[in-house]
Amino acid sequence: MLPAQTNTPIKNSGSESFGTLLKDAIDSVNQSQVVADQATQKLVNGEDIDLHEVMITSQKASITLQTAVEVRNKMIEAYQEVMRMQV
Repeated sequence: MLPAQTNTPIKNSGSESFGTLLKDAIDSVNQSQVVADQATQKLVNGEDIDLHEVMITSQKASITLQTAVEVRNKMIEAYQEVMRMQV
């Protein structure tokens, strides 16, 4: 029996998909920062949230941001290396 076919469009492998991928990654980093800030604010306001949840959320946001910064640094290094190449 053949698997069911889906009607999902195939993404274009051009600059649009890279731009979309980059935007989604930045939005994900931002969202994790917002969630961590909200959890911290709830803790400060005395709302019903456990300290360990706040700490875990903050660490996830921190790791996500550090990863994004390192990826950015590698992309800049790669760009600089390409610009140094002689044609």
